[in-house]
Amino acid sequence: MKTLDNAQDIIDFILSQHQQIKALFDSVLGTRGDARKKAFFEIRRLMAVHETAEEEVIHPAARRLLPNGEGIIQSRLAEEKKAKEVLVALEKLDVDSAAFETKLTALKRDVVAHAESEERDELAALASRLEPEQLTRMRKVVRVAESLAPTRPHPGVESKPANLLVGPFVAMVDRARDALSSR
Repeated sequence: MKTLDNAQDIIDFILSQHQQIKALFDSVLGTRGDARKKAFFEIRRLMAVHETAEEEVIHPAARRLLPNGEGIIQSRLAEEKKAKEVLVALEKLDVDSAAFETKLTALKRDVVAHAESEERDELAALASRLEPEQLTRMRKVVRVAESLAPTRPHPGVESKPANLLVGPFVAMVDRARDALSSR
């Protein structure tokens, strides 16, 4: 997975990841066979790591700082849980099957809508309420969170406390599974 270490603040970093996720969806849908398996592995991994970091860093700040922050975050968490459930279902399908393509196309639509909602309702509002130094500091915290994050989706683990409690263990298991499956 390519990293975006050149993004200095959290807003630019998350926006860059959203673009990378959209491009990976196109890559998965535009390939077949082993290339599709590889692209799906990459998007599944990026989405798992990305959502964990948002759940640990972005969402708590938005919940605390934004008017109706709790309502905004509850909507995002519900969308994230649904996406994780679909990713888990996709892992069980043949990547070249019609069912996989149908589910992935619907997931892409939902994930793009989710990203647009985050960008509009959460990121833009945080950017206007936080100082540049705070946004840069949040980027550094996200870098650490992503290095410890699970690499596979885990529906039901959509909060900072849940991620901190089970995250390190499932991340270790996920990384071992990833290593074994790449052999």
